[in-house]
Amino acid sequence: MTMPVFEEFEPAADCHCAGCAQQHRVLAAGGHSSAHGFRRALAVFIAAGVVLGSGGTGVADALGPPGATAPPGATAPPGEAVDARATTDPEPATEQGRSGPLHGPSGESATPGAPLHRTTRAEIINRAKKWVSAQVPYSMERYWSDGYRQDCSGYVSMAWGLASNEWTGSLAEFGTRITREELQPGDMLLFHNPDNPTTGSHVVLFGGWTDYTHTYYIAYEQVKPHTRRQATPMAYWTNSSKYLPYRYNGLTSAAVESASAGAGAATAVSPGTVVSPGMDVYPGLAAFGPGANNKYVTRLAELLAGRGGEHFYPQGPGPLWDDPDRLATQAFQLSQGWQGAEADGLPGPETWRLLVTRKGRNITGKAVTGPAGKSAVTPAYPGRDYFRAGRSSPHVAQLGRQLVKRGYNKHYTSGPGPVWGEADRRNVEAFQRAQGWRGGAADGVPGPETWRRLFA
Repeated sequence: MTMPVFEEFEPAADCHCAGCAQQHRVLAAGGHSSAHGFRRALAVFIAAGVVLGSGGTGVADALGPPGATAPPGATAPPGEAVDARATTDPEPATEQGRSGPLHGPSGESATPGAPLHRTTRAEIINRAKKWVSAQVPYSMERYWSDGYRQDCSGYVSMAWGLASNEWTGSLAEFGTRITREELQPGDMLLFHNPDNPTTGSHVVLFGGWTDYTHTYYIAYEQVKPHTRRQATPMAYWTNSSKYLPYRYNGLTSAAVESASAGAGAATAVSPGTVVSPGMDVYPGLAAFGPGANNKYVTRLAELLAGRGGEHFYPQGPGPLWDDPDRLATQAFQLSQGWQGAEADGLPGPETWRLLVTRKGRNITGKAVTGPAGKSAVTPAYPGRDYFRAGRSSPHVAQLGRQLVKRGYNKHYTSGPGPVWGEADRRNVEAFQRAQGWRGGAADGVPGPETWRRLFA
């Protein structure tokens, strides 16, 4: 059979989509049409015709060579499709430029020490999707209309809302290192290769797990020929062990944004911190504790989340004092080496001072208080690998005993024991659903937050 011819076309004069608009700008500047970025949809329709005439060959075969399908178990959030075509070239070359201002060398440089742009996870992903929809062509020399360089590091700089175009050698300065189990949408996976920095390095945005196994995730990335979104093995196709996860330091939650907006004009005080005037002044112990409902409780939660206590606030900080506020405060106090009354979970003047000045140690433990009021530490989360079918370990038995203790044991006909089975999974799922979680958040496999809440 004769293979279809893929013909190159100039952009239509009356088309105003983002891709054609960018190509018009390139041509107006004396440039040449990218060989990658502007294939007509004719090619897709021809490929689709090959499928329909082949007696049932899969659609993925028309989009790439045999076997170029989405990875096993790869799924996408509702209303979105996994790009199977991208897996035909899973790891194209990703040369990148160095750090520089927006809109290129002639652009305005970022102000040294300026506060980080505050943003939410949803905003990060929405910005990332804009380039995917526009199919922004890959280039380490060109800049998209928003001012960001069209390479992998420029893409993450754009999604995070940085005031400059960074590269893989500098992006880590704008984030905090986390574990892979802690990854959430909007975080990044960074591989900086010091032996060949500009051509051997790469960075992607984490868009969420594809399923409960946590072996594949949705990656948003800038690669040749253009921006893509696809299911990707953890952590990447090659050099997987060298990809490090980071969380943007200017990250906030929608709840925090609303609280800040309702508290009056905001004033920047340090990178990654935006507060209302006077909010860093200690309000007194009466502002905290059971029954407290005020803006200082929200401010405390923001400060604690920024010091390693984000996992205490899965729904975001709020003005009503509750157990997460006490537990996060106590965890911070214990991390300073304090004991007894000094680690009671209520923020005194010294706790407040260390938080607002960003001094002292970050949260390293997860504080709980036992029945007798004594401080303890939640058992360390061992990782998801211990909770797979047929896996035997003391952690499984420990989890089972805690499920029984908390009343989530109706699926046990015997035990619990050290071997992970379906009864364990269903009991964990029941506990997760009791937290109000649904979908992938209630898959029956304990993650760090499930573990913390179960043992709290």
